[in-house]
Amino acid sequence: MAQSLNPSKTLDLNQLRLSNSPSGSPLPVKSISKLLKKKKIPSIMVYASSKMSSTQHQTPLSLSLQALTDGDRKTEVMNTIKNSVSNCLSETHLDLTVPGLKSKTRGKVRDIYDGGDYLVLVTTDRQSAFDRILASIPFKGQVLNETSLWWFSETQHITPNAVVSSPDKNVTIAKKCSVFPVEFVVRGYVTGSTDTSLWTVYKNGVRNYCGNALPDGLVKNQKLPENILTPTTKAADHDVPVTPQEIVQRGLMTQDHYFEASTKALSLFQYGQQVALEHGLILVDTKYEFGKGSDGTVLLIDEVHTPDSSRYWIADSYEERFEKSLEPDNIDKEFLRLWFKDHCNPYEDEVLPDAPEELVSELAWRYIFLYETITKSKFEMPMTKEHIHDRISRNVSQALSSL
Repeated sequence: MAQSLNPSKTLDLNQLRLSNSPSGSPLPVKSISKLLKKKKIPSIMVYASSKMSSTQHQTPLSLSLQALTDGDRKTEVMNTIKNSVSNCLSETHLDLTVPGLKSKTRGKVRDIYDGGDYLVLVTTDRQSAFDRILASIPFKGQVLNETSLWWFSETQHITPNAVVSSPDKNVTIAKKCSVFPVEFVVRGYVTGSTDTSLWTVYKNGVRNYCGNALPDGLVKNQKLPENILTPTTKAADHDVPVTPQEIVQRGLMTQDHYFEASTKALSLFQYGQQVALEHGLILVDTKYEFGKGSDGTVLLIDEVHTPDSSRYWIADSYEERFEKSLEPDNIDKEFLRLWFKDHCNPYEDEVLPDAPEELVSELAWRYIFLYETITKSKFEMPMTKEHIHDRISRNVSQALSSL
C-alpha cells in the first residue's frame, strides 16, 4: 500500500450543496441521491472513467453457486482452514510487545493501539453479530484487512482515507482522526434478520425509517426503488437508527460534515455495486465510517465493502430465486446469524452455544472466496510457523521505527 492515499479527483461538495439547497438547510439524502444522477453533477461513471475504462463496458461476470460450493480451490483452502480453527487470532497485546504503543481499545473485531501520531489497527479473527462476539474465524482478520486495503486504493477517486501503510497482513497504520459518532449504512435491498435490519423494521410496519419514506408492498430481498441511507449512532452496546435531522440537532455532526459524508457514502456504494456486478456479485448493503483529519479533511476510515461490513449475493441466480421466494445465494455471514437465531436468543442469552466447526470453516472459505472474486488475486495463506502475534509485533515495531 502506498504511503500516501490522496484522491485524484473528488466531487465539489460545497458547490453541490450551495447550488441546490436553501442557505443553511441540509439536503435530505434522497435529494442528494437524485442530484448524483443528474448530468450536470459528476457521476460515479465519470469518477471512475480512467480506472474502469477497460472494463466498464464488459458484460458482468456470470458467477455460479457451484464456484462457491465445490471445486479444487475450495478443497485446497478448506484443508488449511480446518487445520487452523484452533489457531485463530482472537486477541492481541501489542501494548506489551511493541515499544512506543500506548493504550489499547478493543473493538468488536479490531484491536486499536495509540502510536502517537498514528493509530495501529489490528484486525483479529473475532466474528461479531447481534452486537457481541459469536466465534473466531480462521484467516478472517487477514481477509478483512486486505479486502479493505484493496477498496481503499480503488476508491481514492471518490474520497481520501486515513490509511498510511500496511506492515502486516492483519495490520493497517492510519492517521489519527476525530471519528464522527455515526455509521453510514447504505442499502439497496430490503432484507436482513437483525433487529435493525430493514426487512425486520419494515415487516413490523415501519414506513419511515431514518428519514426515508418506504412504499407499501415490498417483500423480503426486493430491490429498493433507489439506494437509501439509514444512519445509526455508534454506541457501545447497540447501534441506534437516527435521522439526518437528529444527527445535526444532537450535535453529532455539523450540517456540512453530514452532507459531505452522506454524499460520499452514497457515491462509494454506487461504485461498489458497479464493481461487484462486474465480478458477478450484488452488493446489497454496507456501512461506512468517517473521521476528520488534523487538517479538517473528512476521511474514510475503518473498513470498506468487506464481508463483515457488507452483504453480497450472487447476481446470476438472484432473479430466479427471488421470483420463487427463496433466499438469495449469499457470500456473507448471514447463515451464521441465522444459525444462532435458531439455537438461542443472541440478544438476551448470557451464554451462547459454540458455533459448529463446519459452519466456522464454511464462513472462512466464503470470506476468502469473496476476496478472490472481488480482487481477482489469490489469497495468500501464511506459510511460516512463526506465531501470528510474534509476526505482527515484529512487523509493527519495524514500521513504527521507520515512521
